[in-house]
This record gives sequence, structure tokens and C-alpha cells, in this order.
Amino acid sequence: MLVVISPAKRLDWDDRSHAMTEPDFLDDANRLARTARNVTLRDLKQMMDLSDDLARLNRDRFKAFQDAPDPESTRPAALAFAGDTYQGLEAATLDEDAMRWAQDHLRILSGLYGLLRPLDGIQPYRLEMGSRLKTRRGDTLYAYWRDQLAKALNAQAETLGTDTLVNCASQEYFGAVPGKALRLTVITPQFMEIKNGTPKIVSFFAKRARGAMARYIIENRLTDPAALHAFDSGGYAYDPALSSDEKPVFTRPG
Repeated sequence: MLVVISPAKRLDWDDRSHAMTEPDFLDDANRLARTARNVTLRDLKQMMDLSDDLARLNRDRFKAFQDAPDPESTRPAALAFAGDTYQGLEAATLDEDAMRWAQDHLRILSGLYGLLRPLDGIQPYRLEMGSRLKTRRGDTLYAYWRDQLAKALNAQAETLGTDTLVNCASQEYFGAVPGKALRLTVITPQFMEIKNGTPKIVSFFAKRARGAMARYIIENRLTDPAALHAFDSGGYAYDPALSSDEKPVFTRPG
């Protein structure tokens, strides 16, 4: 099976321990970076709801973005992203065999790079998929990517001989993969906290759990969707009463 996760706003630029691969959509990333480079500081701030300091930081990142980056300016995607999902994934602690498996089976959706493998080298950036960045293809990144990401996922699934995709990404990012173009069965795990007898999704915990689920799939080399039900990281347990085949629900006491 294939697994997709979202990127993170926060970056960790310390890890240089892995050889890197080239992103499949590097030409698109370069094109989008050039477009973003011409966005005014004020518009960049509004486009992603940034503080003044973060707007300046990301303006400077786009200005420094290189079409053919040297290794010193790039880091492996799964190790560079440092948000909640990546605290659950803990990619730096995967052994060599697990990372090799992840390179084939794990994909990171990205507003700038489209679709990333764990060891694809990225430059520092922030460009959220929901951003209204105007290009020749339309007014949003959804319009820019169209069905390219779905086609790439279909092709990789065919290479692996699977028809299943586990969606551990956010709605914002998975929304860039048009369902009509995706020829795969999509399974979207949900993670809930039980408080006063009522199940509730808490974003912070759910993001981390989605990363932990991706790691669980990688470590166990899962191919059967039913095997997801044994996931118990962080105290979660499969709840059949709340679940459906395409939306397995995992709960824990809040």
C-alpha cells in the first residue's frame, strides 16, 4: 500500500546523514518558487496569514531558492519537516531497511514540490497547499497541480502492485488529489480522544497519530488494510463501532 502525509510549517535543518534523491516535480517547484519570489511582502503575509517576521523569512527563502541547489542548501524531506506529524513519524530513527521501504511507499504532499519521497532533497520553504498563489494554471495551488499528483500516485501504486492508499494527510493537502483521477481505494484513519464518553478529534494529537500510523505501516511493511486495525501506538485502539472500511477510527481516553 501507499501512504501519504502532509508537510510541516516548521523545519529542522540539522540532519545531513542521508544521501538525497531528486524530487520528481523539481521543475514545477522551481517554477512556483520563481512565481512566489515576485509576490510582495504584504501579499505573502496575507496569502499565508504570516507575522511580519515569518513573511520576511519566507520572502528571503524564495529569493534564495536555487533551480539547481547544492547539497549544503538541501535536506531530506522526511527529516527536514518537524511538525506534529513528524514527531509521530520519527523518521530519523528508522533503520536503513525501513527507510528504503518508505522511499517506495511513503509520499509527502507539498504545495511547492507536489509529491515528495522521504529522501528527496528540499530547500527551506513554506508554501501551504491552500495558498492562493496565482499562476498561468489558475488562482490556487489546487488549480496548478490539477491531476498531476493523482497520476503520480496511480503510477507508483501500479509499480508496487497495490490498489490501496492510506491517507494520513490533512484535508487541505489531500484536497489537491482529485478523487476522479485517483484509481485507488482510499483509507483515511481517524484518531479521537474520548472525553466524558464522547469521541472528539483533537488536532494536535490527531496529527501526531497520523505520523505514528505512517511509521507503523513502514515498520511492519503492511500490505493488507485490515492489518491497520492492530495499530496501538500512543494508547489508541481500533473502535469497530465507530469505523467503516474506508474510515477506521482509533480512540483512547482523553
